[in-house]
Amino acid sequence: MYTLEQIEKQQVGLRLPKYLIEQIDELTKEYSLNRSEIITESIKAFLIEQKSKRLYDSFNESCKELKTIIANEGDDLDTLEDFINEIDN
Repeated sequence: MYTLEQIEKQQVGLRLPKYLIEQIDELTKEYSLNRSEIITESIKAFLIEQKSKRLYDSFNESCKELKTIIANEGDDLDTLEDFINEIDN
């Protein structure tokens, strides 16, 4: 959860292409929101997506490393239990 200080709003200025402003304005009418709310929700969605991507990429890299380790050093690992024991040690 966020503290009151973290959720306090701060004004920022930004310049956007006109076509994006037009699209945002269409959404403001459709969803009865203002520009700030739409931009805020868009940024939140982007940040969540980026965190998920980083997590997936990290997991994917770990799987590749594990596959390499198993291929190079796993000749004596016949079962999953052997592998788990190797990791524990």
